[in-house]
Amino acid sequence: MFGHNGMHFISYICSFCEPIIAGWKLRSMSNNVAEMYQKYDSYGDPNPVCGIGSTANAGKKCQIEFVVPRDMEPPVLIHYEVDNFYQNHRRYITSRDDTQLLGSIEQTEYSASFCEPLVKLGNVTLNPCGLQANTLFNDVITLQSGNDTDGFPLVMVEEGIAWQGDLEFKYRQPDGFRYETCTSCDDCSCDGPDWSCEDRGPYVDPDGICHRYFYPNDNTTQYLHETYPMVVSPIEGVLNHHFVVWMRAAALPKFRKLYGWIDQHVAEGTVLKFELEANWEVQSFRGGKALVVSDSHTFGGKNEELANNFIIVGGMCMFFAIIFGLKHTFRPRKLADKEYLLYKED
Repeated sequence: MFGHNGMHFISYICSFCEPIIAGWKLRSMSNNVAEMYQKYDSYGDPNPVCGIGSTANAGKKCQIEFVVPRDMEPPVLIHYEVDNFYQNHRRYITSRDDTQLLGSIEQTEYSASFCEPLVKLGNVTLNPCGLQANTLFNDVITLQSGNDTDGFPLVMVEEGIAWQGDLEFKYRQPDGFRYETCTSCDDCSCDGPDWSCEDRGPYVDPDGICHRYFYPNDNTTQYLHETYPMVVSPIEGVLNHHFVVWMRAAALPKFRKLYGWIDQHVAEGTVLKFELEANWEVQSFRGGKALVVSDSHTFGGKNEELANNFIIVGGMCMFFAIIFGLKHTFRPRKLADKEYLLYKED
């Protein structure tokens, strides 16, 4: 019916249908992702859900509830979203001392220069120094209620959210750091020069187990657990998963970072109640922050932009393919036509 050239033309055009088909498939997969979103503080919002204005480390506690719209298979992901914060700025990305993050307590003038002006607070050295480490997102998110399909309480896991390569090769506790797990909190004494927890007492973990620890040069150094005690424990230090996630800089000013995940099936209609302790202020940079709960598919979370990009690019390719295909069908270039050859002048 179409002839040889016609069939070749149709085959040529159909080859550009694949990105469009892939785009529609990606959109379908994205639409099957259940996502719950709540912005709780934002610049210019007169009635934020959990606003703290320009007061950093306010410790304000609020609650957010989500009703699950459809069954969610594990892992159910909990992200925080930040808007208008430029982690991709060159000055911000380079504001860190990698040798310090790898455990060195001896800081050269050259390595310290990368962290300026956040190297010292008066006579106290910051460890770690720099803009990245000292702008850590320090809101505390706690899952308070919700049951899985078997009736067991839902648990938000906060481990396993960081890249394993980062944990193994980019971060170390300071050289000389050590800790000891006590058999009893009553006998967990921090007295003496062997321990540096005398002023604060031993660290009690969520399971009620006490630990005593030692940080070198503790009298002249402010460590991460002292800067962000609400997020980082003295036992974890720079190996805290929330800190490691934060230190992997985002490429865009609006980004999401993983805070935790639920490894249980969550049924439709389940009420998820979260408690927020708001500490990270957004007014100074005219930003915003939100809590996002979602499941995922093969290519990640809910992302219609990826599907739209496939469809748009595929549509553009098909449009130009039709134009060039019609031109080639009705006005083909003659084989070995000398008209298209250019010769250099003698």
